[in-house]
Order: sequence, then C-alpha cells, then structure tokens
Amino acid sequence: MPFLSVQHVSKSFGPPRSRSHVLHDINLQIEEGEFVAIIGYSGAGKTTLMSLLAGLTEPDAGEILFDGQRMAGPGPDRGIVFQNYSLLPWLTVYENVALAVDQVFPSWTPAARRAHVEKYLATVNLTPALQKVPSELSGGMRQRVSVARTLAMQPRVLLLDEPLGALDALTRGTLQDELSRICQEDKKTVVLITNDPDEAIYLADRVIPLTAGPRATLGPSIPITLPRPRDRRTFNENYDFKQIRHEVVNYLLKARPRDTAGLLKKLVLPNIEPEDISGTRGPRRPRNAGPIRRAEIAAVAVGTPTEP
Repeated sequence: MPFLSVQHVSKSFGPPRSRSHVLHDINLQIEEGEFVAIIGYSGAGKTTLMSLLAGLTEPDAGEILFDGQRMAGPGPDRGIVFQNYSLLPWLTVYENVALAVDQVFPSWTPAARRAHVEKYLATVNLTPALQKVPSELSGGMRQRVSVARTLAMQPRVLLLDEPLGALDALTRGTLQDELSRICQEDKKTVVLITNDPDEAIYLADRVIPLTAGPRATLGPSIPITLPRPRDRRTFNENYDFKQIRHEVVNYLLKARPRDTAGLLKKLVLPNIEPEDISGTRGPRRPRNAGPIRRAEIAAVAVGTPTEP
C-alpha cells in the first residue's frame, strides 16, 4: 500500500450556485522515501492540493490516506514549508525553531530540545545567526529558518509549497542544493509544489504535471532517471535532462486551455466627431452645444443649414 494515497479527490470553493471548481479527480500515489514534484501554472490549484495533503482543508469528494489511515486534519507527521517564510518577527532564529520543537516534543528535557534545535539550525548553516530576528536576515536565510523549523519537527512527510519562489536565482540555486542534500541524507518523503521545470527535475525522483484550471487534474508521472548526486552545471549538455524537460513542458503547453477571442455583441458607435475649435469649419459653436456630428460637418462644408 502506498505511504501517501490521494484517491479521486476534488475540491471547489464558493456558494453552490457559483462554485469555483479548482481540482477535479486527483489521483496520486507516493511511496515512503520518495521525492515527488508537482509542477503547474500559477492559479492552477497547487496550493489547494498542498493544503489537502497537509490536512488544512478537506476534499469535497474522494479521500486521502496516510500510511493506510484516512487523513483527519493536520498533524506534526506532515510538515509544511510555505513560500512566505511564516516566521514570528519578534522571536529570534533560535526561538522560532524552538517554538515548534517545544510543541511537538513537550516531554523532552530542556537540554535535549536545545540540542535538537541547534542541530537543525546547523544543518541549514544558520548557527552564526541564532540570536538574530527575521528583520536582520536576508530572504534566503529566512527560508532556511523555515526549513529548519519544519525539519526539527521530524515529520514523516515534508511538504514544500513553492518554498524558493520568492528568492533570487543565486540564492535559489544554493537552497536547492541544500534541500537535495538534506532530503537524501534523511531519506524523507517529500512533495514539492513548483512552477519551475528545472527545479522539479533537479530535485525530484519523478515529476507530475498539473493541468491548468479550472478543474485542474494531474497528468502522467514522469520518472527522473538522472543519477544522484546531480550537478546542475552538466544539465545543459545532458541528453536525458533535455528529453525529460521537453516532455514536461510539452505536456503543460498542450494541457493549457486556449483562449479564443470572439465578438459577443455587435456595437454601434455614435455618429459623433470631436469638436473642431480652430474656427475653420464655420461659425464657432456654443460651449454647451455638445459634440458635432458628421452630418453637421458635411452640411457646413456645402453651406446647408442643419437642424439643431
């Protein structure tokens, strides 16, 4: 039985008469220790799918099984890393991570909890910043705190909701390397949501495209055959990488709905022209006379009186 199983799940929002159908008939099977990346367009429903996997929202139809049991609400066995860091600004780096550790492991001794927090901050190379607050950190460092906090909870499934989307390219590449290293060392079960094909291929064991919404659904699973550890510097010359990337991107382009422009109603424009105030078309019109029409212009040109 799969470690994490999503079976015929659909989700919509809004009142019954005008519901917005976001996800439709989602089926997903993930084995323990597997790294799966789900890639799709912005607004397709990726974050909604992540909320369902985390137990933060319930599906309208279908069910989600975790380790053979029907999922019922959120829990520390599923840790989520958000895109916007979600750090408490008045707490230090150490305190932000310790807050989660204290909640998940209340029976541990203070010394054991402190050692645990320091271990995971060292894992993401943040030991020198223990006593800094989030406002003193760069965006990449804040995201490292968020990753350390989630890892310190020791979840059985790590959910990554576009965690690197707001970072610059160099910082993003560095954190991709660290995530790859950490997940391989800990043999974590990971679900990554992203809109970057290169990131998905670099990190994951397989990539699953999500079609554009509304009523988005998952496409075919594409295995990543590239050996680990992976070196991004060789990707542009790697034939397998190019083939996988082409398959992912091609599917997403074909699954995108085509917007077609059409004329829904024939519009009849008013027979008016801007008023000429140069005085070359006859006597000056009163200020409140309104716009001049083409018929008036033609009449003035031949000296024919017009009706007011």
